[in-house]
Amino acid sequence: MTSQPPNIEPAPVEPAPVEPAPVDSAPLDSALRALADALHGEGPAVELSANADANVVVSTVETPGFEDAAVVVRTSGSTGAPKATVLTVEALAASSMATAFALKGEGQWLLALPLQYVAGVQVLVRSLFAGTRPWAMDLSDGFTPEAFTAAAQELTDKIRFTSLVPTQLQRLLEAPSAETLAVLRRFNGILLGGGPASSDLLEAAREAGVRVVTTYGSAETCGGCVYDGFPLEDVLARVDGDGRILLGGATLAAGYLDEPGLTKDAFFEEDGIRWYRTSDLGSIDSAGKLTVLGRADDVIITGGVKVSAAHVQAELEKLDGVLAAFVAGVPSEEWGQAVAAYVAVADSSPAGIQGFTARRHDALGPLAPKTVLAAGELMMLPNGKPDRLGMTVRLDALHQGK
Repeated sequence: MTSQPPNIEPAPVEPAPVEPAPVDSAPLDSALRALADALHGEGPAVELSANADANVVVSTVETPGFEDAAVVVRTSGSTGAPKATVLTVEALAASSMATAFALKGEGQWLLALPLQYVAGVQVLVRSLFAGTRPWAMDLSDGFTPEAFTAAAQELTDKIRFTSLVPTQLQRLLEAPSAETLAVLRRFNGILLGGGPASSDLLEAAREAGVRVVTTYGSAETCGGCVYDGFPLEDVLARVDGDGRILLGGATLAAGYLDEPGLTKDAFFEEDGIRWYRTSDLGSIDSAGKLTVLGRADDVIITGGVKVSAAHVQAELEKLDGVLAAFVAGVPSEEWGQAVAAYVAVADSSPAGIQGFTARRHDALGPLAPKTVLAAGELMMLPNGKPDRLGMTVRLDALHQGK
């Protein structure tokens, strides 16, 4: 089933010139100027990252075989080696226009995510196309509610946006400061992506008067291209026969740098439309709303029985004292695969961890993971996504050590 937005002819968009800023924002200015040159076709493609002090690092990238390349962004690497994704001027312009259309306007953006990932880069790209001055929060000590609040208070435009991952929003909503809630409420829209957001988190945001828009997408689609379940302007979504989500349209990446085989596997053309084959399973209802059901590699076959890792994760997260969970299959001589879980618990003391580990069988019965690693929090990547690969390696080592 295909969901297609209205056919509205977009107007040409040119990134605005970079305005001068205070001296202490020089690293951000450097990134903005390099991006502006690349988007105008006056400079090479760039890749943005941060050094150990969280300062912006701008690198130019040769992109042989790709025309109009503007930005190279690495995939998160949550399940394997990161891939260098090539984003063109046309795709970034289409994404920027579609975002403005969905958010009903353009405004000033607060950068609260690392620049080496697509969501962070897009804050700067959207600002350039809108002609507004972004503001970057201080991430030298990691993400904290205090640093976010201080940065948000520096925004000067009346229309304000930011992009967050669920863990960040959770921390902000739980912050004791009334100032933090006040600045959250002043955002016209908070794009929430990078992973699934629980219904409890979204309800807490609504009750707090915070305007959240859930997003789905990846580096291969210039970031989020499905908002609150519906594709953006000039974005297509469909579900293949095997349940895999396919995304198509104007915001697709050109491919992977120096990886023609991977590019061919991930991107294909059909009836004149270019598609990206995601790693996720989903469904689309009669209204065209996309629901992401989990990863295609989410099914664990243990003892000949198919178990959904997402379902076990959801059941674990219903238990009292469980903050978050990650579930994966690990190799097992006895079962083929064994269900294993990395669980973040509120009481991370030795007694609390031992208590949870002991009671999981009573709580979950046959769904209880064979191997459990409980800790105070999940392992996370710098972009705020769970480190699926890192946790799977830890769980595998623990299981094989039994």
